Amino acid sequence: MKISYNWLKEYIDFNETPEKLGDILTQTGLEVEGIETVEKVPGGLQGIVIGEVMSCDQHPNADKLKVTKVDIGEDELSQIVCGAPNVEKGQKVLVATVNSTIHPTNGEPFKIKKAKIRGEVSMGMICAEDELSLGTNHDGIMVLDTDKANGTPAIALFETGEDHVFEIGLTPNRGDATSHMGSARDLKAYFRKELNIPQPKPFDTKIDDPISVEVKDHDRCPRFSGITIRGIKVQDSPDWLQWKLRSIGLEPINNVVDITNYVLHSIGQPMHAYDASHVKGNKIIVDTLKENTPFTTLEGKERKLSKDDLMVCNGEGKGMCMAGVLGGHNSGVTAATTDIFLESAYWNADGIRSTAQRHTISTDASFRYERGADPEMTIPAVQLGASLILELAGGHIASDIVDIYPNPIAEKEIAIEFKTFHWLIGKELDHKLITEILNWLDIKTKDVTETGFSAIVPAYRSDVTRPADLVEEVLRIYGFNEVALDEEFSADYLAEFNEHEPYRIQEELSRFLAGRGFSEILTNSLTSPRYYKKFPLGGEPIEMLNPSSEELTIMKTSPAYTALESVAYNINRRNPNLKFFELGRSYEKETHGYKETEWLSFYLTGNNLEANWLDEPRKNSFHDLSTSVMGMLKYAGIRKTEIVPSEKESLYEYGVVIKKEGKTLGILGKLKKELLSIYGIKQDVFHSQLDWNAIVSLYKSDIAYEPIPKYPEVKRDLSLVLDKKISYADIQQLAFKQEKKLLNRMNLFSVYEGDKIEKGKKAYAISFFLQDKFKTLTDKQIDKSMNSLMSLYEKELSAVIRK
Repeated sequence: MKISYNWLKEYIDFNETPEKLGDILTQTGLEVEGIETVEKVPGGLQGIVIGEVMSCDQHPNADKLKVTKVDIGEDELSQIVCGAPNVEKGQKVLVATVNSTIHPTNGEPFKIKKAKIRGEVSMGMICAEDELSLGTNHDGIMVLDTDKANGTPAIALFETGEDHVFEIGLTPNRGDATSHMGSARDLKAYFRKELNIPQPKPFDTKIDDPISVEVKDHDRCPRFSGITIRGIKVQDSPDWLQWKLRSIGLEPINNVVDITNYVLHSIGQPMHAYDASHVKGNKIIVDTLKENTPFTTLEGKERKLSKDDLMVCNGEGKGMCMAGVLGGHNSGVTAATTDIFLESAYWNADGIRSTAQRHTISTDASFRYERGADPEMTIPAVQLGASLILELAGGHIASDIVDIYPNPIAEKEIAIEFKTFHWLIGKELDHKLITEILNWLDIKTKDVTETGFSAIVPAYRSDVTRPADLVEEVLRIYGFNEVALDEEFSADYLAEFNEHEPYRIQEELSRFLAGRGFSEILTNSLTSPRYYKKFPLGGEPIEMLNPSSEELTIMKTSPAYTALESVAYNINRRNPNLKFFELGRSYEKETHGYKETEWLSFYLTGNNLEANWLDEPRKNSFHDLSTSVMGMLKYAGIRKTEIVPSEKESLYEYGVVIKKEGKTLGILGKLKKELLSIYGIKQDVFHSQLDWNAIVSLYKSDIAYEPIPKYPEVKRDLSLVLDKKISYADIQQLAFKQEKKLLNRMNLFSVYEGDKIEKGKKAYAISFFLQDKFKTLTDKQIDKSMNSLMSLYEKELSAVIRK
């Protein structure tokens, strides 16, 4: 949820910086996950000045370009090449000077440089409005009507406001804080200051064919309010309203829709405006429709309704809106709308949640209703919305306010003793302070005695239902940090722990991989079914009964599905050189249940090294990832693994299987282009996927140290001509099995396939390193070991030996 710093200041006075206010909001229970600075005009028009075109001549080498001389307030005129069809001598224009950065409405910012365009020097740029994010028009340059001096900064003509927006990770129980006024309520209690609640302008009523309302389900629609407004003009919203909405990430639509969004984010009450021409029978009916009734929602998608979906219908019984969730395609406000019915209702949270989840819809309205809106806010919202519509769209109020509220929701009364606060907080607070904090939170207190009191909780605080909730309310305003822990705090029991617990192994290996230049990623367990349909991996997917969105309806059958989204995201943002690892899970159906597997996955792509003055960049390869994965396994104490070519691996263009004592640890290879193309990834990606439980079971943390041997290592080289199907891993395995005592290590330094050897054959050039830790090897011992190895290769692999 986004909250604007400037907007918040309209509700309560404070002087704290955005950073300090973020700390206060977090302390009071509204966790600020980030603070973003937003500019009304990106870049603040820095380096943009007013100029005057002093001459405008045809470019000698281009029919569609002009060479202008522009006065930007400097000693000499600036020559600027311009391609706009409307540029003329005598115009006042906006000029982006050399070294300034412009921020187009569409596209990435770029720096203005001195340039030559078709042979003519250009010292800047004469700008259109969309090139400065001042609008969307690109038909020509902006021509100014101003008498300001040439060279005057453009900010003298345009308001370039700045705001700071808090990203708040709102918990599901805080439905009361889903607006600027709701967040200000917590600050009211913290600062002990009253709120500044904007009062709507009073309006007159001229009864003119009012729309009536009938509610057939008062349990799911406890309160329905609204008003008829006629004779409006739908147009763009004024600048102040557009800026407010854009600051919190909303795109303005038109004055009526923007007002409903403004009211929602101001005071937390969702509203919906219906085009009155679609309210057939001049009547609104709140009811359900038959199972599988088709209904086209606002975004143009047809959905099949459930008989349990509560709908707002017209007098003919046709659906106009999924109540509290999403409006209909045909009943919304358009440029042709002149009459509207403005709805402000209180819907039952359970019903809204069921409909939203059933249709995998999440909207600003459903977000608030699911958490519990304020039943007392429907009328103030109608008054505020109607007064703004009269101000910004004209028209007249054509009905009295409709308010159907047969069973008013009562405030909750909770009895509590002061000792409950002391017991749960761990600190004795003054009784007056406790009641004072609650009162500032709009929780009234009555029957206060020395031992306790009764709290009267307003209806909009649906999360406060028991004594412990009252304690939490007091503590979050008083401050968790104000409750000190006793230095003597201790426990009588110390549990045993396993040094090889998976989380400890994870931390150890994560540090190792970070040291190798890898970055850890964490991705969603849910993914899009289109990935599985286009490139099936793993078993049968598990479908969600209540998906949070249409894109996230199955649990991933492979970690690669979501990790490749991260790879593509980085590549698309010019970060193509990636080394990722992730500890994640895959999920699939089985005959009698579900299977969940934990994997350690790796993703390597781009260059191994950035270009620099000393080295040329080199692309990552299969062997780079293999070295990292095998190095990690050795670090984990998992040695003497087997590498077997993968013949049936659907994931890779080529790859291997990693085994230990016959048990598969994982796979490693180059991902298929068919899979990468789903994500728009055009560069090679190397991947490995290891069974985490197998790693944990084989992990050895004991590291043994020994002195460097006193006696030298001896190297002997052999060239083996073998059948091309025989791998280096086969050669290596045989060698260590035969010569366990003296063979220290091996190194493959050349592989040859060509016309100099028999067809179907391959030549390996290998170094063998022999060493005895306790004495110097003699030639006799060395020859014996090497002869033994050569005989073995000739017998077992039919090798031709070339020394």
